[in-house]
Amino acid sequence: MIFNKSRLMLLFIAFFTFACNKSSNNTSITTATTTDDSVVIEVNPTHFLTAGLTESITQISQKLADGSTVMCYKIVSNNIPTDHTQGPWCPTNINDGIDKGGIWFEGGKLYDVDGPFIKNLATFYSNTTWKLYNTTTGAINVTDTKAACEAAARPNVDPMYKNYCVQCLPSYFPGIKKTYYIPVKPVKSKNTIAIMGMGGVVGIAFNGINFDPPAPTQAILGAYTLAPFDDAGGHVNGATGYHYHAATGKSTKIKQSDAHAAMIGYAMDGYGLFENLDESGKESTGLDASRGHYDSKRGYHYHVANAGSNSFINSFRGVPGKFSVTL
Repeated sequence: MIFNKSRLMLLFIAFFTFACNKSSNNTSITTATTTDDSVVIEVNPTHFLTAGLTESITQISQKLADGSTVMCYKIVSNNIPTDHTQGPWCPTNINDGIDKGGIWFEGGKLYDVDGPFIKNLATFYSNTTWKLYNTTTGAINVTDTKAACEAAARPNVDPMYKNYCVQCLPSYFPGIKKTYYIPVKPVKSKNTIAIMGMGGVVGIAFNGINFDPPAPTQAILGAYTLAPFDDAGGHVNGATGYHYHAATGKSTKIKQSDAHAAMIGYAMDGYGLFENLDESGKESTGLDASRGHYDSKRGYHYHVANAGSNSFINSFRGVPGKFSVTL
């Protein structure tokens, strides 16, 4: 979500509060069988990788804006994925192979951002203004300092950095801490709840990295810049550090015993997030408008959209918890 945050947001602590569940029990299964909520699966804190946390997961009782006293899991992440490497994002020469760059979304598809892809952008987007490289040396224009990253990764891109491949390295923004409060047990909302675009968070991967709403790719392209994602579907900004815009199978996942799609994390409302495809490569059917459905083993749960779609789920079926970032 690089381009919808200004530099001022480096000093901002994002804090989004919603209702959480009143349950205070650990993971369990309800066994009634009359409705699509007859089986409700609680969040399992043991799924999270301890190496990605700054403290042990705890249950916290809180009084929220609606006046209710509730129990949520408090999960504090150090924002460093320990199950895969971060980057690369931008290749440095038009002859570089796919191992030197990341990926890009366009039209629901994933593309490798290698040197030839950068060279071909004018044809790819049918616009001769695109020229991110030196035609003599083949060197690609890359934001390779923190100052360049901050100047390019903002809504009003500094004119100096138009026609650049934009990357912000995790090392530019050390010490980021993310705190999630997720309902111990999901609570269905009376109406689906929209996922906020700017600053909103969809959920959390088991490695502690946040799943974000769609990246503003049109704003990125409008400045004739490209802000690739790494092969795990993540990139960095100064407001929230490293975060995901796609699920590509690189982060920790939990295989299901019945060949169902693997679990990859939790949405902020406590319902499970599962991969798009099952073990046979088939997409789940019968999904509702939020991209979720019910079965008796997993209760209600979501299936994320395909990696090229620049999205995970469409809305929350349950009442989300809250999320904050400390820089």
